[in-house]
Amino acid sequence: MLHLRLITPVGKTEDVVRLIEGTIGTTHLCVLPGAARDPAGDVVLCDVAREAGDDLLSGLQRLGLGLETSGSIAVENIDLSLSTRAEEAEKAAPGESADAVLWEHLTEATHEESTLSVTYLAFLTLATMIAACGVVLDNAVLIVGAMAVGPEFGPLAGISTAAVQRRPRLALRSVIALLVGFAVAMAVTVGFSLFMDAVGLFTKERLEGERPQTGFVYAPDWFSFVVAVLAGAAGTLSLTSAKSGALVGVAISVTTVPAAANAAVALSYGDTVQTWGSTEQLLLNLLGITLAGTLTLLAQKYFWSGQHRRLRKRAGS
Repeated sequence: MLHLRLITPVGKTEDVVRLIEGTIGTTHLCVLPGAARDPAGDVVLCDVAREAGDDLLSGLQRLGLGLETSGSIAVENIDLSLSTRAEEAEKAAPGESADAVLWEHLTEATHEESTLSVTYLAFLTLATMIAACGVVLDNAVLIVGAMAVGPEFGPLAGISTAAVQRRPRLALRSVIALLVGFAVAMAVTVGFSLFMDAVGLFTKERLEGERPQTGFVYAPDWFSFVVAVLAGAAGTLSLTSAKSGALVGVAISVTTVPAAANAAVALSYGDTVQTWGSTEQLLLNLLGITLAGTLTLLAQKYFWSGQHRRLRKRAGS
């Protein structure tokens, strides 16, 4: 279940209440006249089944009351609800809550995750340097650790969301975060590699020697693309269904950060073969994740548009 807290301007509350009462899957409706002070207005509270939440939020926006500017719409997840009426509301709403997509929440989440910030750059740079140690030492544990630390899935999900939702500003923000992030991380890693070589911890012989555990990061093939597509679909589903724990599995299944790290280390030694191979691996994985994420969101949008039509039909009957 989701909990909605609305601040509505005086005179527009009845329209909001009428919409909530006409939406299948809502319950626990409360109206507090004049309770809001900043901005001034009425406070409307209700609970709604997750699978009916997007339809209600879309309906509130279609009313044209401008609640986002003259009032407020806040949505919270309810972790525990001991209520028979809540159970009845969930049963009445079509579909399953785990499959529901809250498009506004997804857009907001990817907007935040795709912001080019100091923290984002720090995580991506640290992940790339950890991966650099992993490729030189041929240590799979370090490679997995670097994959888990990397935050690059946020901008990739932002690009997919922007493509489906037609949000060009989100797409631009995500592309900038992705390009600048990897450029900074790889540049710092080149310097890190030169330092490690100067103190005798990195050597060209180690990089170009037999690396059975990590040699795949500069040898792109169709398996790399297939894994990237599968991981992109799984990561997108984890975002839309609030199964965030699955993102860890996605992070350690795609060689974006290790490929960037290998390219940076190889560049520091002038090894053009590994530099280009790793760059191709990186671009191939980024393309696969973005393509799969976009197709997954399009499929979910098509599925839920049918669910919403059935929901409105039931509400009108």
